[in-house]
Amino acid sequence: MNTPVLLVGIMVLAIGTFSLRVAGPALRSRFEVPERAQQVLAVAAIVLLTALVATSALMDGHGPAGVARPAGVLVGGVLAWRKAPFVLVVVAAAATAAGLRLLGVP
Repeated sequence: MNTPVLLVGIMVLAIGTFSLRVAGPALRSRFEVPERAQQVLAVAAIVLLTALVATSALMDGHGPAGVARPAGVLVGGVLAWRKAPFVLVVVAAAATAAGLRLLGVP
């Protein structure tokens, strides 16, 4: 790959990202987003994150992930729902998946 072209592409993306991040607070006082639109965007973010978690938990490449990974995600999800500390959630989810794989569960 051509290195100068790659660097220019990275710079363009960096400048665009920075511009969008600055534009949000700068333009917030000029535009008012309707309450209904804010609610829809909040729900859309939750749906998108849920779809991402489901896809990551249930799929491994083009096939199913087996049982161990979804079980680990389920344990982590329950602990997070019960408001356990983040470190405990991550360690328990990883330990569940690793333990099941150690026992031979795919």
